[in-house]
Amino acid sequence: MIGLISATAAGAVARDRLASAWPARTRVYEGPVREAVGRAFAECDQLVCFLATGAVVRLIAPLLRDKASDPGVVCVDEAQRHAVSLIGGHGGGANELALAVSEVLPCAPVVTTATDAMDIPGLDTLGWPVEGAVAAVTRAALDGSPVALHADAVWPLPALPPNVTPSPVADGTAAGTAAVGGAHAGPAVLRVTDLLVEPEAREAVLRPPSLVVGVGASRGASVDEVLGLIEAALADAGLSARSVAALATVDAKADEAGIMEAAARLGVPLRTYAAGELAAVEVPNPSGAPLAAVGTPSVAEAAALVGGGELLVPKRKSAPEGRAAMATCAVVRKRPRGRLAVVGLGPGARDLLTPRARTEIRRASVLVGLDQYVDQIRDLLRPGTRVLESGLGAEEERARTAVAQARAGHAVALIGSGDAGVYAMASPALAEASDDIDVVGVPGVTAALAAAAILGAPLGHDHVSISLSDLHTPWEVIERRVRAAAEADIVVTFYNPRSRGRDWQLPKALSILAEHREPTTPVGVVRNASRPDGTSILTTLAALDPTIVDMMTVVVVGNTAAREIAGRMVTPRGYRWQTEGS
Repeated sequence: MIGLISATAAGAVARDRLASAWPARTRVYEGPVREAVGRAFAECDQLVCFLATGAVVRLIAPLLRDKASDPGVVCVDEAQRHAVSLIGGHGGGANELALAVSEVLPCAPVVTTATDAMDIPGLDTLGWPVEGAVAAVTRAALDGSPVALHADAVWPLPALPPNVTPSPVADGTAAGTAAVGGAHAGPAVLRVTDLLVEPEAREAVLRPPSLVVGVGASRGASVDEVLGLIEAALADAGLSARSVAALATVDAKADEAGIMEAAARLGVPLRTYAAGELAAVEVPNPSGAPLAAVGTPSVAEAAALVGGGELLVPKRKSAPEGRAAMATCAVVRKRPRGRLAVVGLGPGARDLLTPRARTEIRRASVLVGLDQYVDQIRDLLRPGTRVLESGLGAEEERARTAVAQARAGHAVALIGSGDAGVYAMASPALAEASDDIDVVGVPGVTAALAAAAILGAPLGHDHVSISLSDLHTPWEVIERRVRAAAEADIVVTFYNPRSRGRDWQLPKALSILAEHREPTTPVGVVRNASRPDGTSILTTLAALDPTIVDMMTVVVVGNTAAREIAGRMVTPRGYRWQTEGS
């Protein structure tokens, strides 16, 4: 919940505007300001104070406890010019809140957190537990000082700055940590591991979500017995409980209170599987007891091993005094799954690049794309992003490269213009990928949609997009599709209509459409839609000059109902009230 506090009439106007925009997320605190701030600070996850920053500093100073639990606080001036992230920029989410407020109110977000200012991902923003000398390692990264990265495996993290360099760990200790004689005697170290290690003086440890604990329990097993078994098994194996990603069990135990509460205390989800699915998993220690009870010879080991992994702790039973064990567990380390985001950049204008596309580009540590598309968004890349670019005609190579990088464990963004799934990179990439990586599709504004918005409303009824490039599709197939669209009286958008080496396909396609449509049928020609050098022409099927068309052009041919109205191309939707009115 976000607490909203104001002290003046002008502040109340801005406060109420934000409350109206976020009714389910906000709560207005009335009354004396000091009391309102105190109540909101105790009850809310975040605060937006429509007060001077100095006043808010004085009000919240006595309330501060620690950055891990204090709410994030944003200050907005009464003129609504600035939204200042005051405290809890990362842990309290104040930086993101300031940005969100600026999307509702006419104010500019003010974020002074060093990592945000330098465009470096904060270690406390990655969504993983982090411990040790976080401030010292972050300072070294910001200063450009050497930071040794010791990782047990490659994880799909965002790009780290160039001075954070991978370095192998030979003996399981943090190589390069501070030597005796001073905290700054050696380089800073960032370690990514699920091993139970004590960070050195200049070492921060990120805990990846690499472990799955399979759990079995008799009916009525207590949470203390279940959780005690899990914690002991992890500690004895030298594993950190902060790297547990999930508990797993059989469906029949989905409502077992001890297991459910253990997952809640660990702060992880509980995954359940059908007995038949677990019975199909090969395990080293099958047993007749669970087979008789729930229909599978293994619960703990099998549940942890679903989807594969390395069995680090075989089935282990609890050891209560004076009675039989009621819980079992097993621990499996999962192989990191790389992440491939297939991102559509839209037609070229920066304001038509979606927020989600921007987020995925900045989340990636590896960017793969056509060189001219990379140039469009190069300024958005985080420092340290590895760019793998190539020229026209290398689409399959880019797809293979992106998938290979994801299989190696990286966070990869494969970019293309328009929408990645429309005559772009999603198809070759997904044909190459398998289920060993995570794939995310990020939609973009297509060239057809951008062109249609410029022309008017040519796609108001049924329409089809057809590529006239015969590099990958035989012309006979393309011609059959054009003829079918012509006979069906469907609006047609031609992609890849004409190039220097392909100058006859567009006239041929237009002649096929002319067999079924009047010479006066509207035709829109848009080149470089949405870009500064973009052009558009509204003409007719008979008057169109194909020589003005190139590969940067989209050609939209109307159906028999399409017409020009006030200089715009319009395809009627066919609403009854419009027909009756005419």
